[in-house]
Amino acid sequence: MPLSTTREIFAAAGGVGAFNVIGIEHAEAIVAGAGMAGAPVLLQISENCAAYHGALEPIGRACLAVARSAAVPVAVHLDHATSTALVREAARLGFGSVMYDASRLPYAENVRATAEVARWCRRRGLWAEAELGEIGGKNGAHSPLVRTDPGEAAGYVAATGVDALAVAVGSSHAMLTRDAVLDIGLIARIHRAVRVPLVLHGSSGVPDGDLAAAIRAGMKKINIATQLNKVFTAAVRQCLAGDVTMVDPRRYGSAGRAAIASEVARLLGVIGAGKLGQEGPAGATEPAAESSREGRRCQ
Repeated sequence: MPLSTTREIFAAAGGVGAFNVIGIEHAEAIVAGAGMAGAPVLLQISENCAAYHGALEPIGRACLAVARSAAVPVAVHLDHATSTALVREAARLGFGSVMYDASRLPYAENVRATAEVARWCRRRGLWAEAELGEIGGKNGAHSPLVRTDPGEAAGYVAATGVDALAVAVGSSHAMLTRDAVLDIGLIARIHRAVRVPLVLHGSSGVPDGDLAAAIRAGMKKINIATQLNKVFTAAVRQCLAGDVTMVDPRRYGSAGRAAIASEVARLLGVIGAGKLGQEGPAGATEPAAESSREGRRCQ
């Protein structure tokens, strides 16, 4: 299937699942899980991931190749970029969208920098996402107390011209437990005030019920990273514990990959991600049932 654009992915019914990649196994597993669910998906590469690989291009080209071989629509997205050079590199490689993160800057500086990036992206057909109200969890700081003001969000979108907005409504990045409490009423108020899709960062720490409720209240894009790392690592640990002589990374890597695919399919059901132009009922989790058994086996 040809590489999809982020705009096409956002045209799908229900929520949009956006899953962060660490290595090619993640990308392959995310696309496999989307295939199980029959839903479009975004492969996200963060600035930190690019730094881990030494540059954006190696992991970016790998994700683009995986996306082009998918049986469902897949787009590639640059996540949490603070560098405009990285934004330009993503555009050169053929990414469908970027998230430019100026959330730590004072409001006026955030608006100026983000508007400039959004204009640059629009001229090149890229979807631009930004963040207002710094979401906790970066650099080890878990603070879900920050909240985005609906009126300020509306003004920010008008001033910057972004295509999607990440908002602070109670989630926190890098949570290992799934007990974050979302402000569903605030999500609904922001949704009424803002005319672009809303994005939930830090979704790994949010229980299934709250994720489904967030979609119903007006959230569109659900970013998940840590939850995939958790299931991948658990599967690998189980494999290695079961065979102390195992040294072939393909064997335990396959188990981790299967575990991610299962979880991606399950989560896409939770957020009601549907095929393009079709409804996907939030809370449905059946597509992952068979792959869940696969994830417990070492190949």
